[in-house]
Amino acid sequence: MEEQPRQDLTLILGLARAGDEQARGELIALIYDELRQVASRLMRRERSDHTLSPTAVVHEAVIRLLGDAVFDKAADRGFLFAAAARAMREVLIDHARRRAADRRGGGRQRIPLDLILDYFEEQGLDVVAVHEALDRLAEWNERQGQVMTLRYFGGLTVPEVAAALDVSVVTVERDWRLARAWLGGQLREGDQ
Repeated sequence: MEEQPRQDLTLILGLARAGDEQARGELIALIYDELRQVASRLMRRERSDHTLSPTAVVHEAVIRLLGDAVFDKAADRGFLFAAAARAMREVLIDHARRRAADRRGGGRQRIPLDLILDYFEEQGLDVVAVHEALDRLAEWNERQGQVMTLRYFGGLTVPEVAAALDVSVVTVERDWRLARAWLGGQLREGDQ
């Protein structure tokens, strides 16, 4: 049942890479619902009065994908969804940076924040430090960086990450454990 949409997506990706504008529109329509579901899972962690909606996160992510010409570069589903998860991560990072800048601005009213950022604060973590650590992780082990981004910021399950990266569930579970341990060490070092 899912094989047909995957084949359609691969075919449409090829047409979009070849410059077919109609295929690009079809591609966005095909992935929109799936990206919206991912964003909805992310936003369930958010406060009910959050200023970003799942739709806004997806729209911003798609704009970033278009700006980076990802649809022209995406060779397969895994590349496309990894790029989309990274774009959604960047939307949240930019939101966190604006929040921090607003705090330093003094006297401004605090903007309602998402629970992910609140979770970072409760854990004594700086979301920008996490972002930078994830970039270092990706330099050291690209797949582990992708697993962390897809799991944490993309909100994908282990089987969904395995499908997006075209690896086994066991590989994703191992990468997830190793990446979390590495990231924890990096963040503890940053506190010292």
